[in-house]
Amino acid sequence: MTELMPAEGVFSLIWLLIALPLAGAAVLLVGGRRTNAWGPLLGVLTVSASAVLGIVMLLQMMQNSPEQRTFDQTLFSWVFVGGFQADMAFQLDQLSMVFVLLITIVGALIHVYSLGYMSHDRDKRKFFGYLNLFVAAMLILVLANNYLLLYVGWEGVGLASYLLIGFWQHKPSAAAAAKKAFVINRIGDVGMSLAIMLMFVTFGTVSFQGVFGVADQASEGTLNAIGLLLLLAACGKSAQFPLQAWLLDAMEGPTPVSALIHAATMVTAGVYLIARSNAIFDVATVAATTVVVVGVVTVFIGAIIGSAKDDIKKSLAGSTMSQIGYMIAAAGLGPIGYVFAIFHLLTHGVFKAGLFLGAGSVMHGMNDNVDMRRYGALRKVMIVTYVTFAAGWLSIMGIPPFSGFFSKDEIIHAAFEQSVLTGVLLIIGAGVTGFYMTRMFIMTFLGKARWEDDVHPHESPKVMTVPLVLLAIGSLFLGMALLYWGNIETWLEPVVGYEAGESPISTTASIALSLLAVGLGVLVAYLMYQRRAVPIEAPHGSWLTRAARNELYGNEVNDVLVVQPTYYTSRWLVWFDNKGVDGFVNGSAAFVGGLSGRMRRYQTGFARSYALSMVGGAVLVVLALVLVRAS
Repeated sequence: MTELMPAEGVFSLIWLLIALPLAGAAVLLVGGRRTNAWGPLLGVLTVSASAVLGIVMLLQMMQNSPEQRTFDQTLFSWVFVGGFQADMAFQLDQLSMVFVLLITIVGALIHVYSLGYMSHDRDKRKFFGYLNLFVAAMLILVLANNYLLLYVGWEGVGLASYLLIGFWQHKPSAAAAAKKAFVINRIGDVGMSLAIMLMFVTFGTVSFQGVFGVADQASEGTLNAIGLLLLLAACGKSAQFPLQAWLLDAMEGPTPVSALIHAATMVTAGVYLIARSNAIFDVATVAATTVVVVGVVTVFIGAIIGSAKDDIKKSLAGSTMSQIGYMIAAAGLGPIGYVFAIFHLLTHGVFKAGLFLGAGSVMHGMNDNVDMRRYGALRKVMIVTYVTFAAGWLSIMGIPPFSGFFSKDEIIHAAFEQSVLTGVLLIIGAGVTGFYMTRMFIMTFLGKARWEDDVHPHESPKVMTVPLVLLAIGSLFLGMALLYWGNIETWLEPVVGYEAGESPISTTASIALSLLAVGLGVLVAYLMYQRRAVPIEAPHGSWLTRAARNELYGNEVNDVLVVQPTYYTSRWLVWFDNKGVDGFVNGSAAFVGGLSGRMRRYQTGFARSYALSMVGGAVLVVLALVLVRAS
């Protein structure tokens, strides 16, 4: 049983993890142009300081026994109405600790990279302010000790993502992408808010300790409802089916934004939410099964889209969607899979950040061209980018000894322990991963040059390549370090639980099948893109290729099911307001006005007319009384 420890010593500074980037955001966004000269450096320093503090806390936490690694810090009572109370309080345990390190360390590297990438942008000070705000909001999300405070971080991440995706708002496409991401995420946020309300009604509290301690006492129907609402929230933030359409459009933001959102922060929030709520999903079997289904479906949606996109960033976005699908599917497996969902989340955060920043380095040398059909042969002129991108490529495919091999294959084996069908589907997904990532690698770095005449590719400056090298090292060694040295299963077990099941196939067989599928995917990509010349103009392709290029018509489906009904409903409401509500109000006013106009004619001002009216009225009253008595 995990013991809740008071935050003492270095753990009394949990609040400072958030306060540092939050203060940086405040200075950069409020300070104005006076901070232009040194503002970006301040943004780097605040996140780096949080990373150093997080490492110190990790070392101190490792000195405690596994049952005494949960620290609670209450700053003040935040909301107190009647018997309800929610504190401004933070909880640092093994689960939130790994997220703190991922967010701050990878975030710091992305900040450093941005010094070079955004060096010529006139609003770079504002950009670093938004990055700091994003990191601070994400830290609130993972450090909150209750769902209401988690919701604050959840909405803060949504706001910061809107600001970052639409940072180049002079581009209509960027402004539209930011609005799209914001609106679709609001749909998921409705699920989060309803889940929190249902928790309060059911348990009388929204604190983690309060909810999880009595979760097994609630009805299964209530827990399934809460679980499905939390899943809806996770689908919005983590771009899972059916709320995945915003992710590829988010590539309109600067490339460091793509790395931050798609690697270490926003898209991982849904996985964190499900893993943190494990006490609910362990009992809510319908919700947990739905989580697996959503994850598996998204694995294929993202992989198919990534296989057909020629925009390097959008192909990587499809890859992110697919890889998060693996994590969501693992989280739905229950105690068998929570640990491996977080394990893959950590390794993915490193190698995907390296891939996105590598794509940004390629764009830097190619005059910001994102079309891979205009790349080729870049290995000769961008050696560092080539080698570091190769590390991410091998890792995401799960080639040993790279990090993705250890984490993704653990998910596949865990899936076999619960369902052979799920395991087989995830292996097929691994094969498609091998195809689209090899396609991307060949089209970008190998083959013949297909550069435009005015392009002169060159390696990026060291401020951009050093983070690439560090992330490449992580892509190689992090999986082994977490599994063997860090013992990730034992580390996370006190928080999310872990129990191994019986698999119909051995671990060796699972790994062999996965590598065979990946090898087939690599072979197909090699035959299609290395053995043949890559055309500059994309061929027409099959119906599946056309559908994948069009993102499997997700936007069209949303248009038919959501946009158009909303549009026509709003038009009908406007008509009803104008003709119905306003018509009734205006008609009533016109009736009264017309009636008063006619009555005004009888106001002659002559006493004899009024006397005659009085006599006539008296006569009518007498006649009425006589008729009543007669009847």
